[in-house]
Order: sequence, then structure tokens, then C-alpha cells
Amino acid sequence: MRPIYHTCKPLILASASPRRQGYFQDLGLEYRVHPADIDEELLPEEKPQDFVKRMAMEKAALVMDLYPESWIVAADTVVSLAESVLGKPKDCADALSMLMQLSGKGHWVQTGICLACCQEGIVAVQSVRTRVVFSPFSERAAQAYVATGEPLDKAGSYGIQGQGAFLVKEVRGSYSNVVGLPLSELLVMLEEHGVISASA
Repeated sequence: MRPIYHTCKPLILASASPRRQGYFQDLGLEYRVHPADIDEELLPEEKPQDFVKRMAMEKAALVMDLYPESWIVAADTVVSLAESVLGKPKDCADALSMLMQLSGKGHWVQTGICLACCQEGIVAVQSVRTRVVFSPFSERAAQAYVATGEPLDKAGSYGIQGQGAFLVKEVRGSYSNVVGLPLSELLVMLEEHGVISASA
């Protein structure tokens, strides 16, 4: 399959997420993976938008010190309901609780993305948010979904690109953001800094 983009500079994805890696692969990018393990604790009074930007920057900072000549892409995604931040569930009970909070309601999916290169002195960061509305569903349906195991490693306890699609009534904004990586915005950043280029 002919690649859409090619990589012009050394590129590292600071994430173990198979969804994010899948997007890079689909675009034809050459990259390395180096996940960043950081403390993902919300600060008092911290807004979801500020939290995801800070997390993306901290992940990028950790990896860029190890690869000063490479360009690092780091991201962090959360679901927010009102001002409550819903990250990845601790266990099945937590996943079920999150899903029932979201049933029949609208929520925001927010992702912070950071592109950084130590050698070039570049740290570019932004956040993208998408409105997602869930259909009402029963606790029994939520339990059956949790039992699949899919919600356990996902912010807000659902995967829109997987079995969790049945929960979603409406999406307003970037679909790829809900999956975990706002592609349109990230590609602009990568092209602006000459990290990637569209294949002729």
C-alpha cells in the first residue's frame, strides 16, 4: 500500500497505545516507540484542558532528554463530565461506574498533543476537544461491555472504534481525537516543522 506521508526527521511516539501507533502506521510514517511513564495525578482545581496539555508536555520532556536529536510526539486523553475528569478505570467496578455516569449524557473528550525536539529547542503543545453524546443504556448492557475487557485501558471506559461504538449517539468534532490522537491538528504541527511530508 502506497504511504500517504513519509518521515523526514527521526520521529518517536511516546506512547504504547495501539490506536495511536495504528494511525502512524496507516499514514506510512517511520517511527520508534518509547512510552513515557509519568505520574498522571490531577492537580487541585486543574481544568481538563490544562491537565492534558501538562501531561503531554511531561511525557515529551521525559523522552526528549533520551533522544535529543529526535522529534517526540506525546499525547494524553481524558473524558470530562462537567468538570470531573474521567481517566482510565482502576478496575471493572470503576469502569461500570464511569459508564453509568455517562449514560444518556454528553461529555467532552480532550487530548493534549505535544511535539518536541531538544536539539531544535521546539516544544509545541495544544489541546483538542470533541463533544460525544451517549445513548441511554442499561446497567446490564454496561456490565456486559465491561466484561469484554475493552474499557479497562481507555479514558472514560470506552473505545469508540471498538465494541463501545454502540454507546455513542452523536460525535461533534474530531473523531480521531476520541480514539486518542487528533490527526488533523497533529499533521499540521508535523508538516510545519518539516518532520513529515506528503508523498508525491
